[in-house]
Amino acid sequence: MSDSWRGVIAALLNPDLRTVMAEAMAGPPLTTARRERAVARLAELGLVRETDDGLVFADTLLRGILTDSPVVKATGPARFLDGAGRIDRFPVHDSDRRELLAWVVAQAFEPGEVLSEKQTNERLVRFTDDVAVLRRYLVDVELLERTRSGSEYALVGSEA
Repeated sequence: MSDSWRGVIAALLNPDLRTVMAEAMAGPPLTTARRERAVARLAELGLVRETDDGLVFADTLLRGILTDSPVVKATGPARFLDGAGRIDRFPVHDSDRRELLAWVVAQAFEPGEVLSEKQTNERLVRFTDDVAVLRRYLVDVELLERTRSGSEYALVGSEA
C-alpha cells in the first residue's frame, strides 16, 4: 500500500488547502435534513464540532492518525531502491554503496558461476537500466571480477 494517504491527511490539516478543496468539491445546496445528517456523521467521526459560532473543523483525529502511523524509513539497501525494488540512485558514501552492491550480488549471482557479459547484464537489468555502471561498480569494489579471458564474470573468490 502506498503512503499517499499521508499526503491526503496532511492536506486536510492545512487550512488553505481545505478551503480550495471545499471550493472544488462544492455541490448543490443540501436540504436541511441531509445537512443535519452530514453534520451528525462528521461530528461522530470527530471531524467537526459544533460551537456557538457554528461548525468548526476538528483536526485532533487526523493528527492522531499521522502520529499513530509514523513514517517507516527504509534501512539498508532498501534506502536506495524505488517502489519496484530497482536502484533509484547510487549511494554517495562508500560503505553504503558497498552494502547496496553486496545486496545486488547476493540476489543475482551464485558462487562458482561464470557468466558471459550478456548473461551478467541480464542478471543486472532487474536492478537498473544502466547495467554497465552497475557492473563497473561491482568490479571496482571487487565483488565481481572479469575472468582472465576478459569476456566473462564471476564472483570474487569463486573457483572461476
